[in-house]
Amino acid sequence: MATKTVEFTVGQGREMGPGGVGTPSPLAPFDVPEPDIGTERMLINIGPQHPATHGVLRLVCELDGETVTEVVPHIGYLHSSFEKLGEYRTWNQIVPLTDRMDYLAPLIYNCAYVMSVEKLMGIEVTERCKVVRVIIMELDRIFGHLLWLGTTAIDVGAFTPFLYSFQQREKIYGLHETLTGARITTSATRVGGMMADLPEGWLDQLLDFLDNFPKTLDEVDSLLTGNQIHIGRTQGIGAITADEAINYGFTGPNLRAAGVPYDVRKDRPYYDYESYDFDVPVGEHGDCYDRYLCRMEEMRQSVRIIRQAMRRLPGGPINVQDPGISLPSKTDAMSDMESMIHHFKLITEGIPAPEGDCYMAIEASKGELGMYVVAEEGSTKPVRWRVRPPSFVNLSVIPKLAEGHLVSDLIMINASLDIVLGEIDR
Repeated sequence: MATKTVEFTVGQGREMGPGGVGTPSPLAPFDVPEPDIGTERMLINIGPQHPATHGVLRLVCELDGETVTEVVPHIGYLHSSFEKLGEYRTWNQIVPLTDRMDYLAPLIYNCAYVMSVEKLMGIEVTERCKVVRVIIMELDRIFGHLLWLGTTAIDVGAFTPFLYSFQQREKIYGLHETLTGARITTSATRVGGMMADLPEGWLDQLLDFLDNFPKTLDEVDSLLTGNQIHIGRTQGIGAITADEAINYGFTGPNLRAAGVPYDVRKDRPYYDYESYDFDVPVGEHGDCYDRYLCRMEEMRQSVRIIRQAMRRLPGGPINVQDPGISLPSKTDAMSDMESMIHHFKLITEGIPAPEGDCYMAIEASKGELGMYVVAEEGSTKPVRWRVRPPSFVNLSVIPKLAEGHLVSDLIMINASLDIVLGEIDR
């Protein structure tokens, strides 16, 4: 035990002296043992059953009191194995697997996968298909950000923004269902085009959403952006510098919130993104508050992009007019022998690919999403399929961001990264 010297004067206090309890302390100093009040480190599990970890993430935390000294994320509760499953499926049969990777923005992953295969095969999709894919990818960027906004508001203690956000998400669910017949498992794309063209009235339904959505976003902005509780829970929490963010492999809003203006749509444009007029929001402090502001502004920019895409949407076919790539119409397949043969071969055998490999990266809602495919000559299935998922990389930075913060801040930091476990657990 540590000791310290204490000087007493008569009448100042009473200690156990020669005369027993109540004997005045001597004038001479003496040593009083000081108890060691050092705390023990405690190991706790947050998740996988914790609501903030969505039932599929376990954070093993070492705590000193309520301060996080170390945190280790444990993954693997889903065991999706989609990369290996893809090696046993034809190119188009893989599309439904991509829905499950980010089930919060499935159309983006549908597009990213077929874009990599089309690049491998040298397929140039139609202008109408390009613009339609831009529309649905930007729509699902809003879709994913809305879920992040609502659930993060819940984690910080605000319930009303959750209701507002999910009301708008329900409208996008309706757009999904009208377009694909499904709300989450969209499977909308095909190699060389789409499962179908835009249904009648879909653009009007989309325009109605675009007209009303910014008003709701402004309502949430007024509830959270200047809210002192929200500010206290987010400003200065989970901060990271620009150099550190680059070193850890951050992408997407998490990277831009740290002050790095990197966006795949601007730096390595695809589908004529360089011709669209939109801004890339960039933060300064790299904390939870800046990540919130970046995503809020990204939704507004996505509305701008969709409006421009709707104005430039051309007519014509949405699928490549090649019987070796695209399925014939049902009418042709049922009335023309050659079309029926093409239909049969495409369904039973698939599309043959040249020998080679290809990597295609796009700007997904959570960061840079890369698809890497390897094919043998004439193969109708990939030899290898590998995915560079943004959430997998972003999750690895939690130990850096959480160290030295409170347990309650760890929940906020985890929410601010906007991860989805479907793409992480492979």
